[in-house]
Amino acid sequence: MEKQVNVLVVGEGGREFAVAKKLQESPRVKQVYCAPGNVGMSTVGVVPVAIAETDFAKLIQFAKEHNVAWTFVGPEDCLVDGIVDEFKAAGLKIFGPDARAAQLEGSKDYALNFMNNYHVPTARHATYRDQTAAINNVGQFGFPVVIKENGLAGGKGVVIAKDRVEAIKTIKEMFVNGQARLVIEECLSGPEYSMFVLISNGHYRILPMAQDHKRAFDGDKGPNTGGMGAYSPLPQLSSAVRQQMIDEVLKPTVDGLVAGEYHYHGILYIGLILTDDGPKVIEYNVRLGDPETQVILPRMKTDLFELVDAAINDRPLPEVEENEDACFGVVLASKGYPTKPIHGQKLGTFPVDPNVTIDYANVAGTINDLRGAGGRLLMVIGKDDSLQKARDHVYDYLRQLDEPECFYRHDIGAKAGLQ
Repeated sequence: MEKQVNVLVVGEGGREFAVAKKLQESPRVKQVYCAPGNVGMSTVGVVPVAIAETDFAKLIQFAKEHNVAWTFVGPEDCLVDGIVDEFKAAGLKIFGPDARAAQLEGSKDYALNFMNNYHVPTARHATYRDQTAAINNVGQFGFPVVIKENGLAGGKGVVIAKDRVEAIKTIKEMFVNGQARLVIEECLSGPEYSMFVLISNGHYRILPMAQDHKRAFDGDKGPNTGGMGAYSPLPQLSSAVRQQMIDEVLKPTVDGLVAGEYHYHGILYIGLILTDDGPKVIEYNVRLGDPETQVILPRMKTDLFELVDAAINDRPLPEVEENEDACFGVVLASKGYPTKPIHGQKLGTFPVDPNVTIDYANVAGTINDLRGAGGRLLMVIGKDDSLQKARDHVYDYLRQLDEPECFYRHDIGAKAGLQ
């Protein structure tokens, strides 16, 4: 057997918990470190490191001192800010797109220009730098209309305005909040899907697909969040439509990355909507999604370390094999999320249950005395031979908890016919 190595994951949330846990399962991995990580990671043998994800100099120093083979970057803000460029300049291997390629998520306008240039289907859209022009032109897209902050907003910078009054109010608020640009798009309708693709300089492998649930409350009501639950596989997605997504969206995207000389090594998330005119892109993200990661990685037979290691070193990528199990997860969030989540609440106990696992995110304290430390606290995940069974495990567990200062959605998976 090849020698075991150390790896570093950058980030602290549920996505990084799932990535670190999956890497730690590899026989090739000696130790996974996660900076800054969270206290829950001790439950899966991952070592949290008290270095902020934005402190690139200290992260580089740690990677050198602990003989880290390579670093996996979770959060988008680090990628946009150039962590990959700085690690490479220091002679270190790292998985993720460089700052230029990360603009595909860092700027909605940049991403839309990329789609236009490389003929990737998306919504009718326009970018505005001037509040008056945006207000004067918003009607041309019809109502409801989608209004997006141009920059990073953690999945929450999107408003679907139902009429002109709400649209004008939203435009004014976004410009007041420091937006130099905002994007207005026609509102596409249809089911949404998350496609995650590992890309290595023009070569790619598609990871298991998932469906996320962005709205805070049951019935897809309330504000957009970073995601309140997810499941995989997608019984409502036919193999023919999946192939259409590959042919009409994924392939021109990858061809565009090659033509534009992006030398992309990392994950590309494609947020898709299946319209009457075929699949269209809602957005690109340049990293794994949260909470989708927590349900797609457990479905991968393929060793995540081997896959990423091949990509980083420009070796042929192993095929991605999916197991037959279904995976279903629901986020437990702090009251007030996403606008004003409460912090510091004492969380109850989370008893061990053979039917579920818990991926921790915004928690503090100790594993025996957990406190809330932000919006999405953790995710309860069930895995079984059917989505319905996996769903039942999760909701049976959640009903047993006594968490008055938290909430969760009760209808995750309804679009797949689960109840």
